[in-house]
Amino acid sequence: MCRNIRVLYNFEPPTTPDEIRAAALQYVRKVSGVTKPSESDRAVFDGAIDEIAEATARLVKGLTARAPRRTREGELDKARARWRLREARIKAGSN
Repeated sequence: MCRNIRVLYNFEPPTTPDEIRAAALQYVRKVSGVTKPSESDRAVFDGAIDEIAEATARLVKGLTARAPRRTREGELDKARARWRLREARIKAGSN
């Protein structure tokens, strides 16, 4: 999975349309292998982003949460903890 695509579900405050669109853009870039489409491909590229963003919004809205709400700060703390663990493993492996 592309590391730039983040979990969008079950957040407080709720995920914004801009966050959903950014994830759709990352997905289309990853799948197509294209960061910036040519002018001839721009319409199909943008259309795919729109469709994926709409489907993602429906998915996020339709799911039923059983877990506590996530916060962006909490997710950032988890990412930092994973980074520190990776760093420690790298250092331990180099000794």
